[in-house]
Amino acid sequence: MVREGYWYGLPLLVASACLLALRLDIAGIVFFAAALFVLNFFRDPEREVPGDPQAIVSPADGRVVEIVEEQIDGRRMERMSIFMSPWNVHVNRAPIAGVVRKVSYRPGAFHAAFLPHASVDNEQNMFTIEGQQGTVHVKQIAGALARRIVFWKKLGDTLERGERVGLIKFGSRVDIFVQTGIEWRVKTGDHVRGGSTILGITKPAG
Repeated sequence: MVREGYWYGLPLLVASACLLALRLDIAGIVFFAAALFVLNFFRDPEREVPGDPQAIVSPADGRVVEIVEEQIDGRRMERMSIFMSPWNVHVNRAPIAGVVRKVSYRPGAFHAAFLPHASVDNEQNMFTIEGQQGTVHVKQIAGALARRIVFWKKLGDTLERGERVGLIKFGSRVDIFVQTGIEWRVKTGDHVRGGSTILGITKPAG
């Protein structure tokens, strides 16, 4: 579990215990259920990262809601959007190995994360990784319930494929931008797991 889970979950457990001790059973049960939900939300299971050097792994748990072409920094790229429900693991991971070359946070709205315009309008943090597989952009997008995007890395950090890089609290979405022509291994509607599901395969250099 990430440490934020204890910050949110333990006060709820304490409140639940106090309410039950005062024989306010219904309120105590409500707070206990809320604590379980929060602790479950911030879980952080280990994942087996694929060893294929050309694999691009999912940066998040959730459901693929869109795969489209889009222009980023003057280049045509393919965007895959992954919607994370409150029941998914919300720890985000690096899709490829490489160096963090850019980090850009932008405040914004809090539309439902599965809507297409959430990618443009919502609060978001985009980071760029450059590695042997090329350049990949990842955008963390806040949702209707999410109000806090967390990114643990900084410019110049070297990342391993599947390494934990941050999280988004209480429902959200992650977009990944890759070079055009990638060999996708998943499609819209598929469920993916951060750090372990192979989204696609890049073509070897040369």
